[in-house]
Amino acid sequence: MKITNVEAFILQSPFEITNPAGSDEARGVKHCLLLKVSTDEGITGWSDVETSPHVGEAVVNAPESGSGVFEGLRALVIGEDPFDVERLWDKIYRGTIYFGRRGVAMQVLSGFDIACHDIIGKAINRPVYKILGGARRDKVRAYASTLFRPTADAMKAACEFYMQRGFTAVKFGWGVFGQNAKQDIKLVAAAREALGPDIELMIDPGWMVNRSAYDAIELCRALEPYNIFWLEDFLHPESYDGYGKVKAAGVKIRLAAGEQEATAWGFRELIHRGGIDVVQPDLSRCGGFTQARKIMWEAEHADVDVCPHAWLTDLLTAASLHLNAVLPRSLFLEYNVSDNPMLREVIQNPVQMDAEGYIPVPQGAGLGIEINEEALKHFCINL
Repeated sequence: MKITNVEAFILQSPFEITNPAGSDEARGVKHCLLLKVSTDEGITGWSDVETSPHVGEAVVNAPESGSGVFEGLRALVIGEDPFDVERLWDKIYRGTIYFGRRGVAMQVLSGFDIACHDIIGKAINRPVYKILGGARRDKVRAYASTLFRPTADAMKAACEFYMQRGFTAVKFGWGVFGQNAKQDIKLVAAAREALGPDIELMIDPGWMVNRSAYDAIELCRALEPYNIFWLEDFLHPESYDGYGKVKAAGVKIRLAAGEQEATAWGFRELIHRGGIDVVQPDLSRCGGFTQARKIMWEAEHADVDVCPHAWLTDLLTAASLHLNAVLPRSLFLEYNVSDNPMLREVIQNPVQMDAEGYIPVPQGAGLGIEINEEALKHFCINL
């Protein structure tokens, strides 16, 4: 089997990105990048990529430079065998190293790696979790991943909506959080009151407010009365020592981070210098399944949990379900609840949550997710 093409599709939502004005749901991202990898046997693999789609498209389509280090992804992989995921990962990493190593080049490499695993699964008629070593579970507890609402009443209404949908865990992040410290705590208190003691509550306060380690310690202590399951990505992504200071302060809340980290090398720093309790590799940013396997080993050696970050279409949701399936211990599946037809309609067979708040791991070949190509054409702006 040989790769014959790699295509980048830029999707555009009909809605603008805005924070919720009340209890209404967020619209999510404005643009989304989908990758399609085709082969000479008619088998295709798909992935979405959480990146800047217009820049990602350039990484895919850049021509061969001849230098070996400024190459476009398509030029590097045409004619290659998609089963060779380890060798191809290294070839692409080296071939883009003068403009890559992290950021969009790593993210496009991640998507390509996911798509290759999708192809492998389809070629052998097995789900991806079989390729990763076999499932320890066939369903994963989902949490609703959403933005902070601006008032306590809006927070309560949102919580009630998620509980009515069957979620047993909710994460609020970003939005208005960080603008007023006292209001921040009131919003969290309102969420805990509405959710009651049995629904897990996670908080993602965002890192772009330039919070110091001291500020983060104070935030952790202020949140302790509200039984927060974890506090996520609250410092600059490179602030490994800052995370370490927060952990050393003896805070009681689990510390989670890693959605913007990449490679097992990066996660080793986050785990050992940062003292993180839960690492959150995003499969479309960390290096795909090829690096996720190594990140799992780093986490297992350090005795910390892994909970994939997943906030795009059900392609990434499904990929994260497969990773969750093989983890020694699975905490949650992050489920993007944003109200965005671009993310929903491009999927032919979306995942479904059961009555207990769990989402079954797809059992079809590859990722087990099919693309609605008519909807893709509707939202795509670069065909």
